[in-house]
Amino acid sequence: MYTNRGKVLLSIARSSILVGLGEDYPAIEDDDDWLREHGACFVTLTQNERLRGCIGTLEAHRALLTDIRANAQAAAFHDPRFPPLTRTELGHTEIEVSLLSPMQDMIFHSEHEALAQLRPLVDGVVFEFGRYRSTFLPQVWEQLPEPAEFMAHLKHKAGLYPDFWDKGVKLSRYTVSKWKERDLELNNG
Repeated sequence: MYTNRGKVLLSIARSSILVGLGEDYPAIEDDDDWLREHGACFVTLTQNERLRGCIGTLEAHRALLTDIRANAQAAAFHDPRFPPLTRTELGHTEIEVSLLSPMQDMIFHSEHEALAQLRPLVDGVVFEFGRYRSTFLPQVWEQLPEPAEFMAHLKHKAGLYPDFWDKGVKLSRYTVSKWKERDLELNNG
């Protein structure tokens, strides 16, 4: 059943991108209520193991079906780090969907305490300080396995110096259930 959810979400994401390219691609139909429940997800696009787009929602505020469609199109066509995806590229683009758990605030009194609480390869982390905000999905631990390095890059992504710290820093964490087309053999381009 849970693998089936991954197949459904990946199919919806690919279908949404194809619709954005002006094509029609039927998604796997699923009448289960879970698609109508509020959910938060990220859609990540890669080409040859390199990032090609990643957009998502941190807090569940709309139906999961709506969230997956919107984030798939945003990752393909509106990630400011990349030009819009083309139909030619889609054939060698892999889609990954990450379904987020509810956010959990972290309680700490120093950066050292915060780092000690992080669970590599498990936690996605949201960093906030004033108007500065960033997140890394748990998958980023694969490239940044040390908590201090992970946090430094997270601060840099937010627009701050990697060694920045202030008592006003807020951290939240979440976990994900993730599915890749490669793992489920769904990349039909």
